[in-house]
Amino acid sequence: MLKLTTFHRRSLQIGVCLTFLTHSHVQAQTAPASEVAPPSDNQGLVKDREPLPLWELGASAFALTQQAYPGSDTYVNRALAVPYFLYRGEHFRVDRGNTGYRAVKTPQFEFDIGFAGAFGSSSDKVEARRGMEKLGSLIEFGPRFKWNISNPEANGRWRFELPARAVFDISNQFKRRGYTIEPEIEFERRAFGGWRYSTGLSAVWGNQQFADTFYQVKPNQVLIDRPAYQAKKGLIAWRLSGFISHSYTNDFRVFAGVRVDSVIGAANEDSPLVKRKTAPSLLLGMTYTWMRSDRTEFD
Repeated sequence: MLKLTTFHRRSLQIGVCLTFLTHSHVQAQTAPASEVAPPSDNQGLVKDREPLPLWELGASAFALTQQAYPGSDTYVNRALAVPYFLYRGEHFRVDRGNTGYRAVKTPQFEFDIGFAGAFGSSSDKVEARRGMEKLGSLIEFGPRFKWNISNPEANGRWRFELPARAVFDISNQFKRRGYTIEPEIEFERRAFGGWRYSTGLSAVWGNQQFADTFYQVKPNQVLIDRPAYQAKKGLIAWRLSGFISHSYTNDFRVFAGVRVDSVIGAANEDSPLVKRKTAPSLLLGMTYTWMRSDRTEFD
């Protein structure tokens, strides 16, 4: 059994934070403000971006508040300032929602293998789960398929993504927590003046083990206000997200995002651990790039 010291756990948890931050930061990537052409017949929209650097080094600061799990009435709050490193190689990528290995890349289709993360929360901080096993810091790893439905032209781009990932608890010796599939349809657009925005709709599906992690109440965990409950595999939650960013200069960007999770119609909507069926999560942050390569990305 792999044993993790406190130092290792903290390092991995910071890595999870950086995963979130990287994905949020790179959503802000666009053509440098000084290189964006003025609006013409496209009503202020940018047709495409300039190639990005092969690598970038900088710092980011962000504040995040999100549900402890879909259906929870408890929020996990984080504020962090950290350095970041982006790399856009032909196959290995630490970039826009893609931290891992890109195996296939065509103008229309893409296939990669990578990871994503989520903050956890101790059970003593979640009233509905008092006395139960804590929710650790979860990390997801697995393949993802992407389909660019439309070209990145001035009127925006539609994209479909299908990640299928195994879930592990890095706070509990990498204990496996199940599997998830999250099909998502996303629309993104770049606008004149360094603005960029996107929105997406997805559905999170989980197997029995994943559902048990969040919604099962065993007989020995029953309380007066918490009856026993057998979790069910299937739809975990619906997700609607929105993101906006603005590049003030080639080096300085600010970004904000909101995500609304809903368990209405989900397989475990009736779990006693579901206290709030629909709730938002919020993200605010900024980034500053210290250094970047002259060589451009592989794309």
